Amino acid sequence: MSRPAFDLGLYLVIGRADCAGRPLVEVVERAVAGGVTLVQLREKQAASAEVATLARSLIALLRPRGVPLIVNDDIAAALAAGADGAHVGQQDLGAAEARRRLGIERILGLSISNDAEAEAVEPALVDYLGIGPVYATPTKTDAAPALEPAGVARLRRRWPAIPACAIGGIKAANAAEVMATGVDGLAVVSAIAGAEDPRAAAAALRQAMLRARPG
Repeated sequence: MSRPAFDLGLYLVIGRADCAGRPLVEVVERAVAGGVTLVQLREKQAASAEVATLARSLIALLRPRGVPLIVNDDIAAALAAGADGAHVGQQDLGAAEARRRLGIERILGLSISNDAEAEAVEPALVDYLGIGPVYATPTKTDAAPALEPAGVARLRRRWPAIPACAIGGIKAANAAEVMATGVDGLAVVSAIAGAEDPRAAAAALRQAMLRARPG
């Protein structure tokens, strides 16, 4: 079984706390209608069984639409739900162990935020990199210092053959300068999940991203 195809173009990272009091599935459905190409469920405080239940509800929505679901950090929940993959940060399970548990048929993403983390990447283990934070962001209180576009571009150049997205404080107004760093796509949280109209917000971001893509 081969790993699912995925498009990093517009990557929504979301949990229930990001949805401004609205149902998670409703916000994700509207975001996908606006052009989101990949979704990550990030529920850091929930038990694994609860994460798996949430993941199943999102898979039922996303799989018929051809949009993969990634689960943040919780490999057990990703496997139990039948998600398309998992994403790990530097403080989570290591990439080698995550790959061992996931197997070869699921997507594995890894966050990097500085040169040392970039140097430590093992390209045989991961399918994509999440580089950030680009700008300071309130959605991740333990985030590393902001890289700014120049820092993202530097880390991107270290692994040009690995697909990569940028994350942290990205919105339609700065999408072009982030895409100019050489990343393949944009990962966002509040710019879509917290928007009054997630579909319109996603559409605006996707158009900005597509305009900025080379070629």
